[in-house]
Amino acid sequence: MMGLIGIIIASVVNMFIRSSQLGLMISYIGVFVFIGLTAYDTQRIKELALSCPADASAGTIRKGAIIGALTLYLDFINLFLMLLRIFGQQERQ
Repeated sequence: MMGLIGIIIASVVNMFIRSSQLGLMISYIGVFVFIGLTAYDTQRIKELALSCPADASAGTIRKGAIIGALTLYLDFINLFLMLLRIFGQQERQ
């Protein structure tokens, strides 16, 4: 989470500075942060599924599955965007 907050702050700073090297560095760090967040969220969903009580309602299980899928979806989208920034900047150089 600290890496994600650092990326957000660095991106806001880079909006004013407009440094291509800082943008590239943010993208590389972002790839590693979102790989870590994907692994963390996957383990969290696994633990949630294993610790689910037997008498849980179907609605509760469905909500957990939807939230888990949404977090993984956001991780993958952000990871893909960071990779696009890296490969897009390499084409311009």
